[in-house]
Amino acid sequence: MARRKTIPDAQVLDALLDALMETGPAGLTFARAAQAAGLSAATLVQRYGDRDALVQAILLRAWDCLDVATAVADEQEASTPEGAIALLLRLMAPESAERDATDGLLLLREDIRNPTLRARGAAWGQQLADALGRRLSPDPEEGRRLGWQMASIWQGAHTWWAFTRQDTAERAIRKALEEWVRDAVEPKDTTA
Repeated sequence: MARRKTIPDAQVLDALLDALMETGPAGLTFARAAQAAGLSAATLVQRYGDRDALVQAILLRAWDCLDVATAVADEQEASTPEGAIALLLRLMAPESAERDATDGLLLLREDIRNPTLRARGAAWGQQLADALGRRLSPDPEEGRRLGWQMASIWQGAHTWWAFTRQDTAERAIRKALEEWVRDAVEPKDTTA
């Protein structure tokens, strides 16, 4: 008879995401994971197999959480270009901007290298581009194109903010997105 799990997988994986952010995928050992999760290393091996499977499970859980956060933001934000900006800023918590811009790159590297994680990232990117595109154009094809552009501007603005730190992350990224919307989406006055 299988033993009952005293700590659900979601709770374990959420705790391990913080540890993974601190150590990076290469630095996460079963001993470190056991300490972070409050379980024995043997229990983690029993649940997840090897270290690569554990890292993949943690990152798949992170994608699940991002999917939910994106869906909630998509449902709650206005169907306007300003709503698109608000949606993106909701997905980037100001208190974690520093961590996401630095330690998050280690996780992104793992997501890109692993085919399963890469597919999850691509699916989320499509979900995000569609959510943004509906706010940027009534034409689905044009919306998808603009949605992908806006997502790219968002990620680029976050990366460049990490280098320059000329303002808070939220203000710098909002400014970049607002400028892009003004230049790419809002109608131009051609009568002048």
